[in-house]
Amino acid sequence: MSHSKRFISIGIIFILIFFLYLYRLADLQLIHTESFTDKGINLVQESVNQRTQEVVIDDGRGRFVDRNGVALKEDAEPSLVLFPFLKDITWSVDSLSSIVGISDKEIRSYLVDAKEPVVLAKKEGVDLTDQELKEINELSIPGVFGVYKQTAVDQDIAKHVLGITGENATQLRSKYPDREDLSYKTKIGITGLEKAFDEFLLPDAETKLLYHVDGDGNPLFGVNVKYIADSNPFYPVTIETTIDTEIQSAAEKILSNQKIEKGGLILLDVETNDVLAMVSKPELDRSDEDTFMNYMLRPLFPGSIFKTVISAAAIEYGLDDATRTFNCNLNLHGENDGGQDDGNLSFERSFAKSCNYTFTTLAKELMEENEHVVEETAEKLGLLGSIGWNGEVFHYTNFEQFPEEVEGKIWGDENDKKVPRAIDQTAIGQKDVKITPLAVANMMSTIARGGQKESVRIVDSILYKNGTTMFTFNENIDNQDTISAYTAAKLQDLLRLVVTDSEGTGRRFQSSSYEVSGKSGTAQTGKMTEENETLYNKWFAGYFPADQPKYALVVVEMDTTSAEAGTNAAFYDIVNELANFDAKNSSN
Repeated sequence: MSHSKRFISIGIIFILIFFLYLYRLADLQLIHTESFTDKGINLVQESVNQRTQEVVIDDGRGRFVDRNGVALKEDAEPSLVLFPFLKDITWSVDSLSSIVGISDKEIRSYLVDAKEPVVLAKKEGVDLTDQELKEINELSIPGVFGVYKQTAVDQDIAKHVLGITGENATQLRSKYPDREDLSYKTKIGITGLEKAFDEFLLPDAETKLLYHVDGDGNPLFGVNVKYIADSNPFYPVTIETTIDTEIQSAAEKILSNQKIEKGGLILLDVETNDVLAMVSKPELDRSDEDTFMNYMLRPLFPGSIFKTVISAAAIEYGLDDATRTFNCNLNLHGENDGGQDDGNLSFERSFAKSCNYTFTTLAKELMEENEHVVEETAEKLGLLGSIGWNGEVFHYTNFEQFPEEVEGKIWGDENDKKVPRAIDQTAIGQKDVKITPLAVANMMSTIARGGQKESVRIVDSILYKNGTTMFTFNENIDNQDTISAYTAAKLQDLLRLVVTDSEGTGRRFQSSSYEVSGKSGTAQTGKMTEENETLYNKWFAGYFPADQPKYALVVVEMDTTSAEAGTNAAFYDIVNELANFDAKNSSN
């Protein structure tokens, strides 16, 4: 190749590279300045952000409160904001000192090395009142502000219930293609109620204090600080949950005290079927995705809890003959393997002592009459299908308060309905039977109400910023396909006998502050310890007070050995805690 041709080729390459750089520059400065990359980055805004210092007072995302209006995650805390340029100007620090109650020297000490605005609140010893905030702002000192700043509440509770948020620009654009006003840094719900109510919680605008600085952090346009606030009277919204902060906190402490490391509990208000407390273990840690799962919404082996379903079917089909006895020296398959020695027991005492043979016998007799009887009865008791509240909410035709809920199941293979040993395992809550703790709590609440089924709520309403109601989640009562009032009454007697019988599996609760009705459950998980010990799911589910039910409670410990399970102890402690709670409230 001649030298001239080589020079021409090199020149063309340089020209192409030059034009590529020009195009890139035009793309950055002219074409995609407000929506750069698939994240939709606003380059103009980012440029401005590099030249500003700011304090975000409120990120604009909606918040959560409990049933009494107590903030659950973030609250607005009276705060003093000091901008760093104060250290370089003369201002009336003594006037501020007299209001906030800390010395001039201490105030100045916060500013000595400050490169960003300083926020002082209760934990720094600056506990301000509404009047003091007003007095601070009336001083009209540049760079000194008294504001209500969004801050995390002191009590970090209900983590799995509330869930977490995070930045995911790609998912944000995919989920909300019409919300071009949202910054690519906008957080979206990842789990829990944050995820379920994400569209309602999305921010409209931030509230912040800011001022412009040069490259060294010095004021660019003097000491003028701008207050930028959203004037929308409707947003952000407040999600009014049914959780009770005091009860939730007590429940979490009790599970920790009883060393329940995997499992949890659900407490329902029997009258409304609202969740008062929900705890899942292990505790949610946003740095560990393995902890994100809420086990109260996941199907688990229920063990003998499931005998409640077989009992209900037996009552409905007239197989609950009080004079009939069952040989409870036999195992679930009717074999005498020497593992049982309870003798002949009636149907009622079989339930109290949790005799396997009685319920496998009844299950097979029931299946001969109707092969669908088990799942049909479970449905009537509120164990199957979607348990959490779902229905029409604005443009949602099937909005779910528990989108992470996984429906339970009974049969893994329809052919098992013709296999005696498969029926035996199913009757005692093993084989392929898996039910969520939420569903078990719902079943106990249904029985306590006399058979009336309702969806479980964890959110009562969505409130606008001005306090008016945006939407109310009315109770979803299901009067179709329920157990009879007679069956419900008989089940109530059986559940009470579990506790009152001298050999009942729930006799520990005879000394509870409230009279308890309930059922225990021990389910093999198919797992073993390193020492070759069998691991179980240990349950206790019931309601109380027995004569006038107010609470339905389920406690389950997963993957535990029988000797180490803290299930009954936790249930016992919560019953007593609620008795004290009610006594205290009734005296106020």
